Amino acid sequence: MGRVIMAVAVASLVLALTGCRAQAPSSLPANVAPASTADQAVADLQQKTARFAVTDLSADISALPANEREALAHMVRAAQVMDALFLEQAWAGNETMFQALVRDETPLGKARLHAFLVNKGPWSRLDHNEAFVPGAPEKPASANFYPVGATKAEVEKWLAGLSAVEKTAATGFFTTIRRGPDGKLIAVPYSTEYEGELSVAAQHLRAAAAATDQPTLKAYLEARAAAFVSNDYYDSDVKWMELDATIEPTIGPYEVYEDEWFNYKAAFEAFITVKDRTESDQLQKFSGSLQEIENNLPIDPKYRNPKLGALAPIAVVNTVFSAGDGNRGVQTAAFNLPNDERVIREKGSKRVMLKNNQQAKFDKVLTPISKVALATTNQGNLAFEAFFTHILMHELMHGLGPHDIVVGGRTTTVRQELKETYSAIEEAKADISGLFALQFLIDQGQLDKGLQQTMYTTFLTSAFRSLRFGVNEAHGRGQAIQLNYLLDQGGFKVNSDGTFAVDTAKIRDGVTALTREIMTLQAEGSYLKARQLIETLGVIRPQTKTLLDRLTSVPVDIEPRFVTALDLLK
Repeated sequence: MGRVIMAVAVASLVLALTGCRAQAPSSLPANVAPASTADQAVADLQQKTARFAVTDLSADISALPANEREALAHMVRAAQVMDALFLEQAWAGNETMFQALVRDETPLGKARLHAFLVNKGPWSRLDHNEAFVPGAPEKPASANFYPVGATKAEVEKWLAGLSAVEKTAATGFFTTIRRGPDGKLIAVPYSTEYEGELSVAAQHLRAAAAATDQPTLKAYLEARAAAFVSNDYYDSDVKWMELDATIEPTIGPYEVYEDEWFNYKAAFEAFITVKDRTESDQLQKFSGSLQEIENNLPIDPKYRNPKLGALAPIAVVNTVFSAGDGNRGVQTAAFNLPNDERVIREKGSKRVMLKNNQQAKFDKVLTPISKVALATTNQGNLAFEAFFTHILMHELMHGLGPHDIVVGGRTTTVRQELKETYSAIEEAKADISGLFALQFLIDQGQLDKGLQQTMYTTFLTSAFRSLRFGVNEAHGRGQAIQLNYLLDQGGFKVNSDGTFAVDTAKIRDGVTALTREIMTLQAEGSYLKARQLIETLGVIRPQTKTLLDRLTSVPVDIEPRFVTALDLLK
């Protein structure tokens, strides 16, 4: 039960410390020498964490009756458990290191603890996973999903010798790989591996279900609590798709970025949000256009999906609290779930837009970047509507294009075939095809032509935002592929003063060509082409680095302080 105790500790600290920096300045004046090596270490760490702009994230819950607020509070408590689970999944040594940092009352210990909580571990996610706590090893690409000491080759050899049924379980989202008593590798369900923590989270979800009067919310919470025990997430994923409530929770194991070996294993996360029904209804019109976009993708027609899943709900929400993989380093702006191809095939997927997160990023990061990255004459083409709408289309496009494929006569999936390259390639696909889709809808008269004046410039500016996450991260690497490709194609250009601009005569062709290239390699399940694309284009070129070096005074992202959750739990 050690990790359950840890969950309570993390819960308290995350609410108390996230977004709350030490009062010391983030850097010392140039003419003042540090008093000691420890002082310098504190200043260096504070300078790194200062790249995340402290931001109060709030959501209006004034209209919620008392019972729904009670339900919301239980959901936040369940979400807090996801922080402890994610720390355990990211590295086996996180619990021990966390406890040591909590006991360290020195300024350096507090600075390290703050950075640890921001990054969910002792490695700076913006600095190629450079360790900032003494004794931390190199960040393991296998995270803690596979046995300590095992090699990737050993696991691959073991997987190759399994039966089809066994391999499905071993490569599935919801199992860890461990060594049995005989030393041989075995697959362990999450419900067994994390039984204690999941039972606590399930209790809070059941309490929330008992408190709410909203039928679809009650059904989802009960189903997700049951999934934590059974390890079968299908029914609760379907009920999550059908949610129609003022509160919009997403909690459980979803994204696979942390598994850098194979992108097989899902990490625990949570987004506890309240729905903006007016905005959601306005954007739902996009769902009716998805099949038309699919039918016109610039790929061989045999690779298109003639019948997309029936549901494609869009939820615009404001974040009350996020946790685990949903709150480490760079904050999520939107997401498209579930990742289970069965659900996508049968029911489609849901796009959730975190509007208060996006507004904060636009105000505190994107607008300042535009002042440095764009020529003065182009800065007027930056627009929040374009930023918000492209993020939405990015999430929609995750559901379009190849998913279930046939390779060498085998029925498989893009995720399985592309392995560790999948996340970066998929993020690049959703980004670039999102631009393609928006242009298609503009050409069809379904979107205002004014968007064409702002979306490419806003996308270019946002490219530098993503590249600052680092090319070791899927979104940053995917963005590098796009920027370099479009520079090579002439869709983007570099001005003599080092600023960047859009070439309106060439950008559309470049976007279409890259959409075609990425979706085709996905349809072919070509791991080699994916590797080649990443190795040749997933890099920071000199002109881009020069521009990025000029952005040192601009925050890289936000560090949320969940003020609504704080008030709710008082």
